[in-house]
Amino acid sequence: MSSWIKVCEIKTLNSGEMLDFDHNDKKILITKIKNKIYATDRICTHAYADLSTGFLNEDDNSVTCPLHMSRFNLESGAPENLPAEEPLKTYGTEVKDGWVYILI
Repeated sequence: MSSWIKVCEIKTLNSGEMLDFDHNDKKILITKIKNKIYATDRICTHAYADLSTGFLNEDDNSVTCPLHMSRFNLESGAPENLPAEEPLKTYGTEVKDGWVYILI
């Protein structure tokens, strides 16, 4: 069963920033680019690397893994280059009453 989880106040997340968020056994990456919030799994699908320590690209809404430089589209989770071949799981996002929520 899916449920909305309160993550942070929207005013604490600036455009171009990444936030690591843990919920139960899930490691989630929250990003804000040009007033849009994205939520994906935080661990690279190629090798265990934390994407919150990677590189955010605001021009194409992607994050690059710091380990082997695989790039993932934040909206779809799709890998945009090798060595990653599997997409990241994405989560719905919503801003309500000044708070960011994700659908888990």
